[in-house]
Amino acid sequence: MNRWKWLPLLLAGAGLFASAQAADMTKTLKVSFLAPETGFDPAKMSDIYSLGVIENIFDNLLRYDYLARPLKLKPGTAQALPEISADGKVFTFKIRPGIYFADDPAFKGKKRELTAADYAYSIKRFADPKVSSPNATSYTDYVLGLAEAGSAASKKGRFDYDKPIDGIKALDRYTLQLTLKKPNYNFLYTVAAKFSGAVAREVIEAYDSNTNAHPVGTGPFVLKEWKPGNRIILEANPGYRKEVFADEPAADAPPQDREIADQLRGKTLPVIGRIDIKVIEEEQPRWLSFLNKQIDYIGVPKSAIPSTVHSSEANPFQASLNPTLAQRGIRLHHNLGMDLTYAFFNMRDPVVGGYSKQKIALRRAIAMAYPSQEVIKLLYSGQAIQLQNLVPLNMVGNDPRFHGATDFDPALANALLDQAGYKIGPDGYRRQPNGQPLLITQSTQGSAFDKQFNQIWQKAFDSIKLRVTFKVAKWNENLKAAYAGKVQMWSLGGSAAIPDGDDFVTGLWSKQIGIANLPFFSRPEFDKAYEASQVLPNGPERDALFDRMNRVAAAYQPYVLGVTRFENVVSHDYLKGYKPHPLATIGASWRYVDIDLSKRR
Repeated sequence: MNRWKWLPLLLAGAGLFASAQAADMTKTLKVSFLAPETGFDPAKMSDIYSLGVIENIFDNLLRYDYLARPLKLKPGTAQALPEISADGKVFTFKIRPGIYFADDPAFKGKKRELTAADYAYSIKRFADPKVSSPNATSYTDYVLGLAEAGSAASKKGRFDYDKPIDGIKALDRYTLQLTLKKPNYNFLYTVAAKFSGAVAREVIEAYDSNTNAHPVGTGPFVLKEWKPGNRIILEANPGYRKEVFADEPAADAPPQDREIADQLRGKTLPVIGRIDIKVIEEEQPRWLSFLNKQIDYIGVPKSAIPSTVHSSEANPFQASLNPTLAQRGIRLHHNLGMDLTYAFFNMRDPVVGGYSKQKIALRRAIAMAYPSQEVIKLLYSGQAIQLQNLVPLNMVGNDPRFHGATDFDPALANALLDQAGYKIGPDGYRRQPNGQPLLITQSTQGSAFDKQFNQIWQKAFDSIKLRVTFKVAKWNENLKAAYAGKVQMWSLGGSAAIPDGDDFVTGLWSKQIGIANLPFFSRPEFDKAYEASQVLPNGPERDALFDRMNRVAAAYQPYVLGVTRFENVVSHDYLKGYKPHPLATIGASWRYVDIDLSKRR
């Protein structure tokens, strides 16, 4: 099952007592979205902007510890992490009593407590054809009987929410038991995913025609105003339970984490009363809004990176902010992302595909001609590092000792092509070993970034005497063609949805061909290692399987490995407690941050 999202290359401990309105309603966090949100029904959403709002309105059984790096799960509405059976199939959650949904007319004037049945209902919605959830397989691929219930609903025309499902049981008011078809130790990440918050059946049925516009959850905020594609205003939930910040940084945590813990320790969440979100799609107006304190934090736009962030090639992990901005009280948050870029070859293509030594040599030569350091310098302004594994650094499954990327060496690439029979013809370009013309068609888009990227690729192909043409289309059109196996070569990127390498190695599993597996790669030895990794908990045995998958991929070269990018976010010094989340989680900090109004003026 693939959770990570393909992207264009542009791109607290709690004490629960009575409800308490502790948020300071005079404090408003000002946020901007780069693109419009689409709605706030958890099961229906997959875009990061909608989900950023959703994670602040709805509550999950589990969520991520705010300060922990590497990422660590902790209880959300659950009393503790679940009890997991010895075979890794049965997960039993105990829900905290005394958690209530925000008031809504759907509850007919009564307080509505969160129960195990609410999570059971919410999970069933992923299989409902009427909901058409983009994240359906996160549950239907694993929960016993859920896919079958969805198939039955497709035939009958309606989903029977009252019919028992073997894998979803509310054992009592506060106990939820989920049974999987097979072991999946990553399932807890699905439970913590932003789309897994609990909804109330009464609310969904009351607003059935437009559930996206009527989010009612148990989370720290409620939707106060929504002008689609323009503005969203959230306000602190007046009925939110008493939750006190008690997360503590690790002993080896950076000083910034200790500062955040000191700033927030003992504060009741959420700290601030309002969140004002505006959609500002243009880069320059968004950046100016930040500089004028109309936005409290922002990802540094690509065009502003050279003048804003200074880092050295020798150690790109260390970065500093432009001194002029630093003097204005602006802070830089510089972190390596959980993402990657790559170019893939269609392994079924008659020219670049196949598993013979000649075809492997062609792909490897192209990879050796790719100037990754030039790409990092020119396209990413030094804000990236060479990707060496199928899995990015700082994620489960990455072995920093394994170097799977080919070294930049056009001379050796030419020698390899000569040896493999790709001879240079009278026109100065290489021909196939059978004497037929050789043309590489690389799919691309029409943006300024892509045009610059194509120029680098053109130079790379020229250096090894290969003729290339660039087929320009819209990004979604290229993705559609890739699903159908109709591209020869294409460059793109991906961002992780969970902190586990499974998100990425799925892309070479043969059972995901035409879904996550865009190269249409199929090797039994890879499949065997991947499938074995699916049923093991993290540890040396699973790490060895990731190593095997990396070595198989390196042997057959379905990819030209690209980069992992640094994320650069700047915030004003009046924003206290802010810490970016590595999983493209836009709203992860909102319940925690505080604002010093005296400094904002």
